[in-house]
Parts: sequence; C-alpha cells; structure tokens
Amino acid sequence: MKSKILDAVGISAAVLCLIHCIAFPLLMIIPLGISHNPFIDLTFLIIGGVVVYRITKNMPWNRLKFLFWISIALIAVSVLTDLIFEFHIPLIYAGAAGLITGHIINFRNHKH
Repeated sequence: MKSKILDAVGISAAVLCLIHCIAFPLLMIIPLGISHNPFIDLTFLIIGGVVVYRITKNMPWNRLKFLFWISIALIAVSVLTDLIFEFHIPLIYAGAAGLITGHIINFRNHKH
C-alpha cells in the first residue's frame, strides 16, 4: 500500500515539475514580471529524490531502479547547473519524463 501512495505522489510531483518546466518559458515571453526561481526546481528535485529513495530501497536491482535513479540524476544535473551557473540545460525534461514512466510502470507492476 505504501508503494501505491508513493507512486501517486511521485507521478504527481513529476507531472507538476514537467508542466512547470514547459509552461514557465512560455510565461516568460509574456511581460508579466515573472522571473525564474531555480529553488522551485530544487524543491521538485528534493521531493522526487525522497520518493525515489523510499520506493527503490526495497526494490531488487533491476532496470526500473536504474530508470528512477538516472532520471533523478538528470534532474539534479540540470537543477545544479541552473543554480550554480545560471544556465538552463534541458536534461530536466528527460528526467521528469523518466520519473513519470518509472512510477507508472512501478504502479502497474504492483498488485493493488
């Protein structure tokens, strides 16, 4: 049951992260006075990291575990590059898509 809840939280956070990453550049085109805050991305990274850790700590080593951790790593590289160098690289999109995919696969593999 815990895994089902963690997958739901993970899917929700990853989808919100992906929407934020896609919609925010579009909102910057419109002169609304909105500026980018990389700490929002960092918040999504922390939430995703905690959820992935809790899901994968009892998961046997397999492709799904690798997908979760490589997705978190892609997001982390993108977020840290933005925080340190103030340069946005699009790895965050692939990471969010990987997390969504991983959570959906994990959700379907469990007997709920």
